[in-house]
Amino acid sequence: MTSMEATEPLLHPSEPPPRPPPRPNYGKIHAKPLPVAAYPPPPLIPHNPLSILHIAFTYLYRLLAPPSSHPEILYQAYFSPETRSVHVTDETAIGALWESGFFGKGSLSRSEPSWLDREKKRRGLIANETSEEVTAQRRADRRRFKQDRARKEREAIEEKLKEERRINENSHVAEATARSRYEGLNGGLVDSLAESMESLFEQQPLSPPVPPPIMLSLSDAVNDMDAGKENYVSQSPTGPTVRIASKPTEQDLEAEARAIENQEHLQLNPSEAFFLIYALGILQIRAQNTSALLLPETLFTLFRRHSYFPPRESQDLQPDDPFLLQYAVYHHFRSLGWVIRPGIKFAVDWLLYLRGPVFSHAEFAIIVLPAYTHPYWRSTQELQQSTKKKGSKSWWWLHCVNRVQSQVRKSLVVCYVEVPPPRAVPAMAERKASAKEFDIGQVLKQYKVRELTLKRWTPNRERD
Repeated sequence: MTSMEATEPLLHPSEPPPRPPPRPNYGKIHAKPLPVAAYPPPPLIPHNPLSILHIAFTYLYRLLAPPSSHPEILYQAYFSPETRSVHVTDETAIGALWESGFFGKGSLSRSEPSWLDREKKRRGLIANETSEEVTAQRRADRRRFKQDRARKEREAIEEKLKEERRINENSHVAEATARSRYEGLNGGLVDSLAESMESLFEQQPLSPPVPPPIMLSLSDAVNDMDAGKENYVSQSPTGPTVRIASKPTEQDLEAEARAIENQEHLQLNPSEAFFLIYALGILQIRAQNTSALLLPETLFTLFRRHSYFPPRESQDLQPDDPFLLQYAVYHHFRSLGWVIRPGIKFAVDWLLYLRGPVFSHAEFAIIVLPAYTHPYWRSTQELQQSTKKKGSKSWWWLHCVNRVQSQVRKSLVVCYVEVPPPRAVPAMAERKASAKEFDIGQVLKQYKVRELTLKRWTPNRERD
């Protein structure tokens, strides 16, 4: 009796299917609104006098040994002139900046840096769902819903047309008359064609199906394919040899997961990077080629230069530089507690989230426009024409942007940034002496932000 070998793994139908992995606890992961530690005082309980002693003890303890709100080692990054952005490559810094404030985006992802998790899942090392997969599933469900809705609408239209044809008696009579005339004219031709086809099949009968070739033996082929492998069960005298697929252990999976090199880094735009440097002081940026540490004053001028394309020289900078306008709005809303993210996807400058993109959609869309209200900008005719051209937008542009935001259910907010005269914003030189004398706070105080919320008015919905 010839023995057969099976290469498929043994299946156990009685085992239940694996349950999907639980979703991560985003409330715990993103509990901190900023990547700094805060130490609030203990609560005061009026009916408990011991709470006053607790507050006094905490105050004295923190006064003598104040805890640090910043990490022991500041996060490191480098500035890329080609992409005009700041790149963070350390995985610890990437996780801290994203989980505490949603700063930056993954260079190989839509938003959250998840390339490593997607690669592990592609190789079968983990079973968790990534944000990209959740988004793709949501889009597929939305597409399926739209197709079902269109099909139901089409069926409703067809039913309506059938009902109208049923009511119209004249159309039925005309249709019956036309059908009878057509059958009377073409009946003979159809019958002759059917008879000719029957005679053709009678003259050329179909041959019976050919059976599949008989496989005499597969033992030699299996042995050739599995040469050198030892994970099989020896042949028993009473039955065939059964191959059992080897299952990797947990140690093997962990070792393979650790061997994957993370090729993704966190990409920060200039406004996010400067907020982490100037406002929070938890990030250090170095030059890409020389690895030299860049001071905040130097970065302030560097970001202003690279906000133009091609980059301008320091002496050609103006008080209405794109970086100054964008950062003034970014700092304004971050200080108010909003999570602010780039809004190029919806044709705006920024998007405002109440807690973050993993909790809910953005509520507001921000457009940044310069406002030249200082008397200096009206001193000459040339300045008036130049500022009018920079700060004016057409009604067509406004209707297009507002229509997009209404479709995605966001409120459009126009932020006017009042631009100070040039003497209030000097163009700093690239010398260390002038950098120490340069006060960024005094410059930013000259910019004021005014908010104007716009809403699309529809007469059939808002008649009151």
